[in-house]
Amino acid sequence: MADSVEIIGLEGRKAPVFEPEKAIAGRTRTLVIGPYLANHTPRTGFTPGFRNPEARLDEATGLTLAIDLCVVANFIVPLRMPRPATLLGQGKVEELARFIHDNEIGLVMMDCALTPVQQRNLEQAFKAKVIDRTGLILEIFGRRASTREGRLQVELAHLAYQKSRLVRSWTHLERQRGGFGFLGGPGETQIETDRRLIQDRMTRITRDLEEVKRTRGLHRASRDKVPYPTIALVGYTNAGKSSLFNRLTEAEVLAKDMLFATLDPTTRALSLPHGLKTVLSDTVGFISDLPTELIAAFRATLEDVIEARVILHVRDIANQDSAAQDADVLKVLTDLGVDMAKPGRIIEVWNKADCLGAEDRARLSAIAANRAAAALPKTPPPILVSALTGEGVEALLAAIEGQLALTRETLSLTLDPEDGKGLAWLYEEAEVLARASDDAGRIHLTLRAGPEALGRIRRRFSVLMAG
Repeated sequence: MADSVEIIGLEGRKAPVFEPEKAIAGRTRTLVIGPYLANHTPRTGFTPGFRNPEARLDEATGLTLAIDLCVVANFIVPLRMPRPATLLGQGKVEELARFIHDNEIGLVMMDCALTPVQQRNLEQAFKAKVIDRTGLILEIFGRRASTREGRLQVELAHLAYQKSRLVRSWTHLERQRGGFGFLGGPGETQIETDRRLIQDRMTRITRDLEEVKRTRGLHRASRDKVPYPTIALVGYTNAGKSSLFNRLTEAEVLAKDMLFATLDPTTRALSLPHGLKTVLSDTVGFISDLPTELIAAFRATLEDVIEARVILHVRDIANQDSAAQDADVLKVLTDLGVDMAKPGRIIEVWNKADCLGAEDRARLSAIAANRAAAALPKTPPPILVSALTGEGVEALLAAIEGQLALTRETLSLTLDPEDGKGLAWLYEEAEVLARASDDAGRIHLTLRAGPEALGRIRRRFSVLMAG
């Protein structure tokens, strides 16, 4: 083993304990390779060239560390032209094979999408297990999903990935097998059998997920009857969504400095400054080159985003690749069918203000001011916050309340002094914007409420004046 090789780690990071997977992963010496196109032109299977290569490699290393693998080294390998057989050129493959042998590396993570043939050929050349970005993300999701729905979605995505790996991947799958009845009749090859078994399992999981989807729909329908407006947190993985969720709701959702710390959706009640009750939903983080299998599998989970009245797009504004991450998130939202043109539906939250210096703060303030001046009517400017310190949270809550107010009506109401029950009821049903008492003790209220609550208020009180 070469003494010059330094183990890459994350100081102070404590990941959740998964046994026995963690013990196995900790013994697996891993090499992370970033095979990025040198001419920075988009190609199938690669992230567009505007993303910083060093930041991409750091992200790939973070993904690898997220499942406790022992990362020995990480390299950027510039590519001029991907090779169909091995992706990398023959000379580079031989050079990496020597490094892998000398440093006793057992796993190589390629930060790209490999074809089954490329994966097989690299494994033969490296004499080590090779996984690509898709396989690694699926492994992370498999380790982190904790609810039944999450586990089903991950399994469905993993089976879809495995099914694609059966195409010309392994020669032992080409042999024929006998059989009887309807199970693997004469002449059916092993690859056909495996494909059929995988497809059967995928069909069963899809049925189970439809049932989960119906249950989620019933829960959403019950919330709509109340109704509590839904606010959804979205953003790139590790942008600080769960930390902001905890700050806003005083919940204790897992919030770690690691990629994909949160997979299963979490919902909590959130009261806004004037008393409006809402539902805040934390969702799985997005990432560049997210496997298509996972986008399809998690579509049901992300329905909370599609149905949300307000979407908070949380950005790690201190990250050097923040603009590229922003583009990735907006693309996923568009693919989900979110109406991006609707004014004010999306509030951009610039998180991790505590990581910024004075110069960066001044620059971002100027950008926010320019965007506010050029914004469409009823569209709020970006809000600079720190989920860690609480900076900017009051401004964020005010912005959320302002956006929800666009669909609500303001009215005035006068109550008799002895109507304490009615006053308490109004605080439950509406936002009390202002309250004052006259010399006779009567209570004058300025209220804001949605259409359904307005109907209930008008039916209950006779002395009602439009505001």
